Parts: sequence; C-alpha cells; structure tokens
Amino acid sequence: MKAVHLREADRVEVTVLVDNYTDLLLLQGTDVVRRPAIPPSNAPLAEHGLSCLVKVSTDSEEHVMLLDAGLSAKCFLHNVEVFKVDLQKVESILLSHGHIDHFGGLGECLKRVRRGIPLVLHPRAFLERRLNIPGVGPREMRRLEEAALEETGVRIEKISDPSTLCSGLVLSLGRVERVTDFEKGFPWAEAKINGEWVVDPFDDDQGLAVNVKGKGLVVVGGCSHAGIINTVKHAQKVADVERVHAVLGGFHLSGPIFEPIIGPTIEQMKKIAPKYIVPMHCTGWKAINQFAQEMPEQFVLNSVGTSYVF
Repeated sequence: MKAVHLREADRVEVTVLVDNYTDLLLLQGTDVVRRPAIPPSNAPLAEHGLSCLVKVSTDSEEHVMLLDAGLSAKCFLHNVEVFKVDLQKVESILLSHGHIDHFGGLGECLKRVRRGIPLVLHPRAFLERRLNIPGVGPREMRRLEEAALEETGVRIEKISDPSTLCSGLVLSLGRVERVTDFEKGFPWAEAKINGEWVVDPFDDDQGLAVNVKGKGLVVVGGCSHAGIINTVKHAQKVADVERVHAVLGGFHLSGPIFEPIIGPTIEQMKKIAPKYIVPMHCTGWKAINQFAQEMPEQFVLNSVGTSYVF
C-alpha cells in the first residue's frame, strides 16, 4: 500500500463529546489534558458510544471535523449544547464503522451541520449486521440507512483506501491491514455479505491520524475492531511516520473474547511507546486498569468533555 501525503499540523485538539464514562469531579488537568468544569445542573451524559470533535491547525488555517456521533441523538445533542459546540463549523465527518454506537446520533447531527459537507465512510458501513451470541442466538442490529442520510443533504463519500481530510491535515485510515497474530476480530459479530451471514471481517473499521510537527502521530480509533495495534501500525505505514505521540479511542478489549489479548496489546503498545495513551469506549474496565498499571506515565483516564491538545 502506498503512503499518503499527510501535511504536518502545528496543533490538534480532540474533544470527547460522547464516551462511556463521565466524572464531574475529575478536574485535575494539564496544558495537554483539559478537563471541563461543569455544574451538576448542566452535567453531560455518558452512554455506550463514541464521538470526538477534532480541530487541526497550522499557523494560517484551522479545520474542524467530527469522528462518529455516539449511540443516541439524545446524548450527542445534549453534550453538544453543554460544551457549546458550533456544529456549523464542522466541515467533514468520518464514520469509523457501521455500528449503531457510532452512528446513532448521526441523523440528527446532519440536520445541524452545513448541507453538502462530506461524510466519509467505507462502503461496507452499510452492511446488515447482527450479534450471534452463543447460548442466546442472533440479535440483529440497527442498520445504517443510506437513503435516510442522503435526505439530510450530506455528501456521502464511500472510500475504501486511506485518504485525507481537512486540506490534507487529517488522515482517514481506510481499511486497516491486519499484521499482528493476536488481534483476530470478533467471532460473535456477523455481517450479511453476498446474501450470507458470515463472521464480520470489519473491512469498514477505521480511525484517523494527525502528524503533529515535532511530536509525531496522534492516532484516534473508533472501536478498533481491526485491533488497536494493527490500527497504529497501519497509520505509521500509510503516513510514513514512525513516531507516535498519542493513541486515543476505543480499543475493543472488553469481555471474555478479548481479555486474553489485553497483555499482548499492552506489550506491543509499550514498544510503540506513545507519550499519551487514552483508552475509551469499548476498551473495557479490566483493560483500562491494566493500561493504568503498566503504562502509568503515559496513561490518561478519559471522561466526557475532556479535550486533548497536542
């Protein structure tokens, strides 16, 4: 796969609009980790979903984009109001994959952004999907509806390969290459491909990366169904940048299928050696705590509304 030309940014700010965890008393911050001071009467909501507002800038320009839109419009729009986010400034949206905890608030979001902005996603984000849990049986999941999205006036861009957003300052990773021997996907997740239900290959799973001048890559994953190590290695290869400054997002290490790979994931993350590691969303309590124990200098506990400035 050819490298994609990714312009260097002077600064990137990632604000978490939706995540699984909120804590009004988590106020201790730094110049990099900025915690909001929110009164209980106007508290943000948390849910099993993810949405991040990304601002990237150079000396002469600033761009604003959105990664995902959470599980529900209720949570997404409430937090947008709490944190005074101007959705009219959003110039593009990247969907990490076609699961409802990432697109649930998208329809209402698109009614509030400028018409005609690009919504970038992999073509397979529109697949029919279900969870087939042993002992429980198949449970179909809500599907992302292309026709409903088109009615909002958004410009749907189906892109399989890596590409850039925000005038070349943000890398959309496209389909993530699988190179590790332990990140093997989610056997309970199924998708209908060519008329048959199969174990979901999650070809649509992707994240984003920004190359910050003098620091290296800031990588943000959605759920990282391809594996967070695969995701970071893919970003390094596509951007042709070895140094990784920060890794944020969902690492999908929750539950009995994934807990056995927490150890190998952390060992590989230590080798990548980011300065900041911020697990969110589907990473899971056990994995988050293990990252905190084994990478204490790099670990940051996320909560809804936190902004990370690199």
